[in-house]
Amino acid sequence: MRREASGEGENRVLRFRWSIIRFLLFVCVYGVFNESAIGQTADEKTTPDWVTEIERAFVRSEDCKQCHDRHYDEWKGAREQTSDLKTFGRVDAPLLHGTSLDSPVFRTVLGLWVQTNPTVEEQGRCLACHVPSTTVFPQHVDKITAQLLAGKPQIEGIGCASCHLIHDVDRTINPPPTFKLKPGPVLFGPFADPEENLVHQAAQSPLFREAAYCASCHFDKVKDVTQKGLLGEILQGAVCQDCHMEPSTGSSTSRRGAMTRAIGRHWFRGVVVSGTILRNRNLQAEWTPRVDLDVKKTGDALEGTVLVKIGSLPHSFPDGDPVLKQFFLTITAKDEAGRVLAEDTKQFGLPYDKLLRGPIPDPFIKGGYTRKVPFAVTVRKGSAATTVEAVLTYALIPTPEPMLQHKYLATLSSDKERDEAKQIIHEYTQPRMLTYRVKSL
Repeated sequence: MRREASGEGENRVLRFRWSIIRFLLFVCVYGVFNESAIGQTADEKTTPDWVTEIERAFVRSEDCKQCHDRHYDEWKGAREQTSDLKTFGRVDAPLLHGTSLDSPVFRTVLGLWVQTNPTVEEQGRCLACHVPSTTVFPQHVDKITAQLLAGKPQIEGIGCASCHLIHDVDRTINPPPTFKLKPGPVLFGPFADPEENLVHQAAQSPLFREAAYCASCHFDKVKDVTQKGLLGEILQGAVCQDCHMEPSTGSSTSRRGAMTRAIGRHWFRGVVVSGTILRNRNLQAEWTPRVDLDVKKTGDALEGTVLVKIGSLPHSFPDGDPVLKQFFLTITAKDEAGRVLAEDTKQFGLPYDKLLRGPIPDPFIKGGYTRKVPFAVTVRKGSAATTVEAVLTYALIPTPEPMLQHKYLATLSSDKERDEAKQIIHEYTQPRMLTYRVKSL
């Protein structure tokens, strides 16, 4: 009995020893593979030196979120409750500043344009407003473009730092953008008495209460980007920030601050702002373009002028983009039964191969200006035109030539990406109604 008990004890010891050995072997093998996996992940996620260089000067907005969580969430769209901003990728909804690089629309347009072989300098003109840091680090434009086209940007586009490092604008008429960045320890803002903190220095810049601040990128929206305030008969000197940074009360930080301070929301709402517009019918009338017709009938020919204008409001509609928009003015002659006798469509806007090559032309619709467009159409003999219609429509991006679109789609890595790009191109090139006028002859 004693010998059997002794043998059973030895077996238990052996089993325990083998358990220890198996455990150690498992730990060793797992450690080898895990170390390899960790090393591989670290290599894959290594931040390039040029990205680190940019982020030293332009701190990421995620870091600002630690104190400014409210403004961060607004900038990113997390606090917006309206459906149009929850689905900010849809046509005609405002694309948030926080999506300036994440937007699939921007990637698609950039991809199409790059197929026209722009120079690095021309690419820099494009990225200057979407990635303001490129105005300080122009040597990295080609690398940023490559990352954007791959859908994997490692740097931030329009973030907290890129706006709050702006300390001045060029007051002369120079090519946009006209903002001047001053990387350093000081962040600029509108407050005359910025509160002291242990994170960064702060200073007031009157620029943050000027229309010229926003117009440094959105330069087609106003009459003259060199003016501080752009007076309108209805707005009585209001600037962009009054509507597009909805006034609120509270603290700009979550940690401290005067809770009664007047602050502006940081979602920069566009076409859906319309709280102000819907409350003011006169403002609504000034904001929307309108057309008038001057027509003369001579035999079978109809000649005249279409007048396209916006009133005293120093603002252009639609959309905040000053480069890509396309406008279509269609003149149609009809008979008494409403049959079309003659039609002519005039297009205004640049194709992809002309974008950012040379001076940027004035937008077709410009606040405070009247555009005169001559036309002439000839109706069929034996027909009598009784009305002339002028219809003004617009598209958000140019329609690419078939070969250009084919070249871009060929650069994408999957059918899913190609289908998404086709859908974006289709939706954003569709003409949308702005206004019309009918005149009897």
